[in-house]
Amino acid sequence: MLKFDIESLPTGLDDKILNKINGKTKPLGSLGMLEEIAFKIGKIQNSLNPKIKNPNVVVFAGDHGIADDGVSFYPKSVSYQMLYNYMGGGAAINVFSRQHDINFKVVDAGIDHNFDPALNIINKKIAHGTKNYRFGPAMTKEQCLEAIQRGTEVVSDIHKEGCNFITFGEKGIGNTSSGALILSLLADISLEECVGRGTGLDKDGVKSKFDLLNEALTKYNGSKDPIEVLTQFGGFEVVMIVGAMLKAAELKMTLFIDGFIITSALLAASKINPKVLEYCLFAHKSNEQAHIKMLNHLKAKPILDIGMRLGEATGAMVCYPLVKSAVQFINEMASFQEAGVSESE
Repeated sequence: MLKFDIESLPTGLDDKILNKINGKTKPLGSLGMLEEIAFKIGKIQNSLNPKIKNPNVVVFAGDHGIADDGVSFYPKSVSYQMLYNYMGGGAAINVFSRQHDINFKVVDAGIDHNFDPALNIINKKIAHGTKNYRFGPAMTKEQCLEAIQRGTEVVSDIHKEGCNFITFGEKGIGNTSSGALILSLLADISLEECVGRGTGLDKDGVKSKFDLLNEALTKYNGSKDPIEVLTQFGGFEVVMIVGAMLKAAELKMTLFIDGFIITSALLAASKINPKVLEYCLFAHKSNEQAHIKMLNHLKAKPILDIGMRLGEATGAMVCYPLVKSAVQFINEMASFQEAGVSESE
């Protein structure tokens, strides 16, 4: 069965990291959340001189059977079309990852399309999309466990390239429906509070989406076991990200968490092994209405709130310069002693 050997973060350097931050030539706490970020990355790396090495953003993509019922503003075909856009460098995530010189990878977890291997998409396809969970499980338990395993393989390969900082993105028309159901079951929140606009539904569209998801939920056995929930309502991309996150934490990487779908994967991962949360920085609060409920359940503090809800890790990429600034100041800013500046009395 699933086992991830995730260690709790060490505490031995806590006072020294804090003293280093407080000893910089600035009033105490004056760099605000940058100080919290520097402290957290220092703890994750167990170092007074944390470094971001070979950062990667990985977009996992999968199709959802429920998309055939019109839960999204866009047709399911947009999923595979967007992968061509990614590989052509034309999507928002391409723009932002290029801007910050971050390695960008795309994983086919379960798109209903066959891609030319020359496109350099990482092929981890479980099947050509999930089944429609209005009529039964989205996938088999075997497929769910296999998706988790393949997610670990992706991260292991990236870690071998020297990466210690990783961001996950997603693409899959209909995946906010999966996220809503995962949130409702694993955080015990009413489904109505979890269903949002997704790709841009109007009020009537959200109502229709809720009715369809509620129908699916009433047919489910009600189990809160994360593997059962993922098997019933997950997407292959969501489940693969669960495995990727757990493996990244096991490898002591910093996980930079994006928006609603990625946080739903983290929610499921945390129910498998709660220690995964210790390795996470939360980039932003998505404008998808239920994301704040998910963040509150995880006791997470997002860095930004700028109204984004695009997904594909764009919120995390926009926030990345703040993380880089946090690491830069703890390493390069002079201390009072070094600068010969008098400290406060």
